[in-house]
Amino acid sequence: MEPYVDKIMELARVFGVKLIVALLILVIGRWAAQIVEKVVSKLMGRRGVDPTITSFVSHLAYFLLLAFVVVAALGQLGIQTASFVAIIGAAGLAVGLALQGSLANFAAGFLMIIFRPFKVGDYIEGGGTAGTVEKIQLFTTQLATPDNKTIIVPNAKMTDDKIVNWSMKGTRRVDMVFGIGYGDDIDKARKVISEVLASDSRILKEPPPQISIASLGDSSVDFTVRPWVNAGDYWGVYFDITEKVKKAFDQNGISIPFPQRDVHMYQHTA
Repeated sequence: MEPYVDKIMELARVFGVKLIVALLILVIGRWAAQIVEKVVSKLMGRRGVDPTITSFVSHLAYFLLLAFVVVAALGQLGIQTASFVAIIGAAGLAVGLALQGSLANFAAGFLMIIFRPFKVGDYIEGGGTAGTVEKIQLFTTQLATPDNKTIIVPNAKMTDDKIVNWSMKGTRRVDMVFGIGYGDDIDKARKVISEVLASDSRILKEPPPQISIASLGDSSVDFTVRPWVNAGDYWGVYFDITEKVKKAFDQNGISIPFPQRDVHMYQHTA
């Protein structure tokens, strides 16, 4: 009986030491992983990195180190970790294949946050739709349309095609076309349009508005009118100037042939 007791005591001593060492590895490793997480978060915060990326990267660093610590602790107990790592790798591959769409959205969102093709508040076209950006998340981008609908676009779809950012430059050119009759005075019409533009304080002085003859239509002489405005004033100026020019033409006896061609209808609502 005594040899068995001695053998049990020997095994308890050996494995007890290994168990204590494994627990120390887990405790110290977890503590080190938390420190690394905080350091990464502070460093990225000081560099002005987006909070979403900062949170993701710091948490990723924590879990990667924690996984390494767990594997080291299991190795200390004598468990073969090679097969364990292979199982984790296979499981990761299976999950990656199952979630490849979500991973594509995640990768696209990560790149958008880094390169910033647009920011919250910008009016953009992308992913087959258009609207004002409300949220930029890791998997989706949320837009608000001018008629107050919320559209959630997967980030992979958003980056799959061109993105048009109408707000990035701060200013926009308003393109309008006004037609007059062939019997009307071109110089007089140009002067009337110029006075209407000059009366609107939203129209920028630089660059100066362009007022040019664009074409000689079947029933009208067409002016192309291109003033510059701040991006937020675009549609207000477009609608107001259209109305004011019509009234000014009426007051000055300048005819507008019917039907008036609307070459602006192809543009998207901002």
